[in-house]
Amino acid sequence: MTTLHPGATTTVIILPSPTLAGMHASEPTGRTILITGGAGFIGSHLAAELVRDNDVRILDSLTTGSRSNVPDGATLIEGDLRDEEALTRAVEGVDWIFHEAALVSVQESIESPLKSHAINVDATLDLLTRAREEDAKIVLASSAAIYGHPEAIPVAESERKTPTSPYGLDKLTVDHSARQYQALYDLDAIPLRYFNVYGPRQPPNDYSGVISIFIDQALTNQPITIYGDGNQTRDFVYIDDVVQANLLAAQTTTTGRAYNVGTGESVTIRELAETIIDVTDSNSDIVHTDEREGDIRHSEADITAAQEYLGYEPTVSLREGLERTVEWFENEEVPEV
Repeated sequence: MTTLHPGATTTVIILPSPTLAGMHASEPTGRTILITGGAGFIGSHLAAELVRDNDVRILDSLTTGSRSNVPDGATLIEGDLRDEEALTRAVEGVDWIFHEAALVSVQESIESPLKSHAINVDATLDLLTRAREEDAKIVLASSAAIYGHPEAIPVAESERKTPTSPYGLDKLTVDHSARQYQALYDLDAIPLRYFNVYGPRQPPNDYSGVISIFIDQALTNQPITIYGDGNQTRDFVYIDDVVQANLLAAQTTTTGRAYNVGTGESVTIRELAETIIDVTDSNSDIVHTDEREGDIRHSEADITAAQEYLGYEPTVSLREGLERTVEWFENEEVPEV
C-alpha cells in the first residue's frame, strides 16, 4: 500500500480563464458540441471555454443549473435528458458530446434510488445510443464514488470498485457502459472519474463540494462544521484542470478506457478548513460533529494514466484555487439552487 499524503437567479459574469491558455489541450475550432448539464457548475465552465470558436449547445433542465451560467453565444435547450424531443434537437449533427448532466446528490440517490437510476443510467444509455447514431465522440463524467472505500492510496483506475451509494453504483454502470459501447459499436467514449472538483459557480448546498460550503461559512463568520475528526483526506481538483482533462479527452485517440481526474495530492479536511479561514481572513471557529455514516476515510487520485495517455497535468495548487474561488464568492451574488 502506498503511503498517504495528508497535507499535501442573478447575473453572473463569465470570463475566460487565464489558466486554460497554458494547458496542453489545443483549442478546438469549428465543432458542433453538445454539453449536457451545461448550465451547471462543471458544464458551464466547459461551455465558456468552447463557445468562442465552436457551435455550442447546452441541454439542461435548470433543476440545479442556472440560466445565468450559460455563456453568450451558446444555444440553451431547456429540457430533461429523458425528454426524447429535447434530446433529439440537442444531438442532431453534433461532433462531440460532453455529458455532465446527472443527479449528483448522494443523499437523494439513497432516498430515491429509482429516480437516480433513471437519470444517471437510463438517460445516459439513451445518450450513448444517440452518440453512436450521430458518430459523435462522447466524454462522460464518472466519479471517484465508484471506488467506495479504496484499499490502496493513491487510487488507480484498476482499484476494486465497491460503491457505497446508489449514485456511486449508477456512475459505475455508466462508466462500464461507455467502454462497452466502444467495444461493441466502435463509439469513441471516454469516462473521466472526477475526484473532488471545486471552483467558481459551485453553489454552497448539500449536493456540492465541501469547499464551497466551507467558504460560504467562512465569509459569513459562521462555524465551519466538520463531520468526524477531520483527519479524512480528499483530492481537491480545481475546475480549470477538469476542463483541461475534458478537452484532452475529446481530442485523444486513446479512447475506450477511463481516466482519473484529480491532482495526485490530498489534504485533510481539518487542514482544508484552516486554509480557508486563512485565505478568507475569517473569524470562524472549526466545530466537529458526528461522522457521517458511510463516509470514505481517504481518497487520492493516481493520475498516471491521464498524464501518460492524455497529457494531463494539473496546474492549479489548492491554495491558488481557493483564492480564486473565494474571490468569486466575494464578488458575485451566488444564485440559490
